[in-house]
Amino acid sequence: MGDINVEKEIPVGDSRIIYSPTNDQSKPYRVLLFYKYVTIENIEEFASEHLIFCKEVGLKGRILVAHEGINGTVSGTVQQTRQYISYMHNHPLFSDLIFKIDDAEEHAFQKIFVRSRKELVTFRLEDDVDPNEITGTHLKPKQFYEMLQQDDVIVLDGRNDYEYDIGHFRKAIRPEVESFREFPEWIRENMQNFKDKPILTYCTGGIRCEKLSGFLLKEGFQNVYQLDGGIVSYGKDPEVQGQLFDGKCYVFDERISVPINQVEPRVVGACYHCGTPEDRYINCANDFCHKQHICCSDCEVKYNLFCSNKCEEFWMNRSES
Repeated sequence: MGDINVEKEIPVGDSRIIYSPTNDQSKPYRVLLFYKYVTIENIEEFASEHLIFCKEVGLKGRILVAHEGINGTVSGTVQQTRQYISYMHNHPLFSDLIFKIDDAEEHAFQKIFVRSRKELVTFRLEDDVDPNEITGTHLKPKQFYEMLQQDDVIVLDGRNDYEYDIGHFRKAIRPEVESFREFPEWIRENMQNFKDKPILTYCTGGIRCEKLSGFLLKEGFQNVYQLDGGIVSYGKDPEVQGQLFDGKCYVFDERISVPINQVEPRVVGACYHCGTPEDRYINCANDFCHKQHICCSDCEVKYNLFCSNKCEEFWMNRSES
């Protein structure tokens, strides 16, 4: 499986590849973000074989496999990621798989995990949403950018609240949810007055909005759209260059967040302790808490990496006992 010849760089013009704006080939590593809703029959066997291949190549990251498709983020050297892309594009199910590529100085993960799941994104609906049957209209970045500026549109962030807090599109509604499965109830309680409005949905890479927009259509919303490729693709688009996105985009790897707006970047996050503008997340030093919170450098020192005095006292007392 590991003998595919991939000496040449994948052409920039290949529509299946979305490079970072700089496409800085001097950096030794790359991070790949990808997903596809497609029927996979034997997910346990597929996941097992996929893990073996990833280990052979030397990739690190997280890949989820379900009967409804695949979703993953992996990191590796330029050569390793080329090999993985070629391997996937030579698979009959994934010949059109789109990869979003970021340049990196090092791995974005510590290990490689390939796991089978019931759902790629956890909705837990009795009547699940199949994006291949019902989903919102896909908008390319330029189309999304233009619709963002219309007065009558409702912009719905399809991510969790802590993702919104570090960066989001202007005018976007902040969902009061801590996990994706809370969206159905939240929508039913908070968005019924918007059924006749155009709804723009977006998420990190696009996978959540495939289902979220489909759910909205099932709930009777008439004009539902989704940002094709998510925030990550929007930031890489040479026409829009991330405009109208404020802050940074939260990502689920060791980078924590990545810049999006190349024209007029702004900081929208605020330090959990003092309220100073900040866009950096850290984890509470209390291993029993580990709360991820936005923290400025001054408060990081002042609070010794703890999210509260209570957490620090608990941890110190535990260490002394």
